[in-house]
Amino acid sequence: MTTATSSSYPPPPPYYRLYKDYERDPASAPDPPPPIQGAFPLFGATYTTDVVLPTLEDQGVRQLYPKGPNIDIKKELRSLNRELQLHILELADILVERPSQYARKVEDISLIFKNMHHLLNSLRPHQARATLIHILERQIQRRKQAVEDIKKTRWCFC
Repeated sequence: MTTATSSSYPPPPPYYRLYKDYERDPASAPDPPPPIQGAFPLFGATYTTDVVLPTLEDQGVRQLYPKGPNIDIKKELRSLNRELQLHILELADILVERPSQYARKVEDISLIFKNMHHLLNSLRPHQARATLIHILERQIQRRKQAVEDIKKTRWCFC
């Protein structure tokens, strides 16, 4: 009594039959499914294919830096970092002098971290572009080096 669940080598899924003539005619294989567009459910949550960074207001967080498309992210990150350092020092003082009042300062620090995190996430597309450029430049460099190695090897055997 062998079944698919007890066999050490279960049978392949039934859609393998769609590829039975693939070796003779590769065009006979079914086309891949189209890419998903819009919203889709995944593990109980709804996701979307739109790559949009939600604003801090959408997340229910107060924005500490100016609004608008032309902000200097580097300057704002430095400003938030200085403010964070100040709040951490104040938290240390509060913990020493009046430990029961630390919650407000921790909330302020959390707000600063959320703002910094949002600013850093807004730089992700630039980071991805720069990483891709770097990878492509390295590939070009390796290919040029491979061509040079082939040329050197060819001249040695002549």
